[in-house]
Amino acid sequence: MAAQRFVIVGGGIVGLATALKLLAKRPELDVTLLEKEARVGNHQSTHNSGVLHAGLYYKPGSRKARLAVQGIREMIRFCEEHGVAHEICGKLVVATDAEEVSRLRTLLERGQQNGLRDLQWLEAGAMREIEPHVAGVAAVRVPEEGIVDYRAVCDAMSLEIVRKGGRVELQSNVTRITPDGTGCKIGTTQKEYAADYLINCAGLHCDRVGMLAGENPEDRILPFRGEYYQLRSDRTHLVRNLIYPVPDPKFPFLGVHFTRMIHGGVEAGPNAVLALAREGYTKTRISLPDLTDALSFPGLWKFMAQYPRMCWDETLRSFSRRLFAQSLRKLVPEIEESDLTPGGAGVRAQAISPNGELVQDFRLVQRANALHLFNAPSPAATASLAIGGEIVELIFQSSSS
Repeated sequence: MAAQRFVIVGGGIVGLATALKLLAKRPELDVTLLEKEARVGNHQSTHNSGVLHAGLYYKPGSRKARLAVQGIREMIRFCEEHGVAHEICGKLVVATDAEEVSRLRTLLERGQQNGLRDLQWLEAGAMREIEPHVAGVAAVRVPEEGIVDYRAVCDAMSLEIVRKGGRVELQSNVTRITPDGTGCKIGTTQKEYAADYLINCAGLHCDRVGMLAGENPEDRILPFRGEYYQLRSDRTHLVRNLIYPVPDPKFPFLGVHFTRMIHGGVEAGPNAVLALAREGYTKTRISLPDLTDALSFPGLWKFMAQYPRMCWDETLRSFSRRLFAQSLRKLVPEIEESDLTPGGAGVRAQAISPNGELVQDFRLVQRANALHLFNAPSPAATASLAIGGEIVELIFQSSSS
C-alpha cells in the first residue's frame, strides 16, 4: 500500500518542525514541504530577535503558555544535538517605577503557574549586580531564557528532514489547492503535488493559503514591522544579556528592549508599525495588493481606534532615532542617540479579528484532511518543535477516533 502523502505549505521554522515531528512519529509517511523562497526560514523565522522565550508572559492554560515552556526545552535539546549556537544567559524583566511593580508580581506568578523554573524576584541592588547599567526599582530574573541562531536551526531542520526521507521543495509557491477525492491537488510555480493531508504553516500568508483550500477565516493576517537598532560596539558593555520592560496591559506589544545576539553585538527594539507589504522589511517596500487587503479589513480600523496613542507613538518612533533612544533610556539611562546604528527588521504575522482584537493564542483549525495554523506569532520560533508535535498529535488523534 502506498504511503500516506502529507504536504506542508510553508518552510519556516514551524513548517520545518512539523515535518520533523511527522517523520519521527511515522517514518513511513511520504512528507513533502513546499517553500516559495530559495531557502527555508527566510521570513519570520530568521527576521527576529533570536531570543529563546521561556513562557513568562502568556495566559496560564493557554496553548501559547504550554507550548512555549515545552518548546524552549525541546529547542535547546535540538541545538545541543545539532551543534547550533545557543546560550542560556537569562533575562531581566524590569519595573522602572512603583506603578509597574504590581504588574511585575503578576508576571512572576504567571510564570510560576506556567511551570518556569527558578524565577527570582530581585530588588534594585540585586538587579544591578546582574545588569549594572539598568534603571528600575525591581526585576524578575528568568534564568531559562537565552539566545540562539535561528538561521542555523532552520538549516539543520531542513537537512534532518531530507536525512529522514522527507522532501524540501524550494521556489515552490502554492498557487491553487483543489479537492481530489479524500485529499487535494496542490499546484505550485514548479509542479503539482497530490496530498492525502494538507498542513498549512504559511505564516505571513496562512490566511491566503487557507482560502485557496476553501477556508473562509474570519480573522485576517496583518503585518507589523518591528525595526531594530544596534548599539555601537564601544557601547555594548551597557547590556550584558537580555533586558525587557514590564508590558503595559493597555497595549498589545512588549515594548522596546535590549538583546545580546548570539554572534556578537546588542540589538535594541523593536517598535511595531503596520508594514505596507506582508514582507515589508523596509519603509519603502509597498505591495498594493497587501496594502489594499489590510486597509479594506474593518478590524484594522477598529484596532487603530482602540489604540490611537500607541499607533501614533510607534509611527513617530519609526522615523525618529531620538524618540527611539528616549524609550530605551527608561531601561538603560546612559543610552544616547549617537549610540544607535541602524539594525535589521522583522515582520510579525499577527491575526486580528474583525472587531480589532489581536488573536493572542496560537490558532489551529482542523478539517478531515487538512490542518491550518492561522496564528503563530512570537514565541512560535522558540515553541516550533512543540507546535509541530501538537499538530501531529491532533492529526493522529482524529484519525484514530
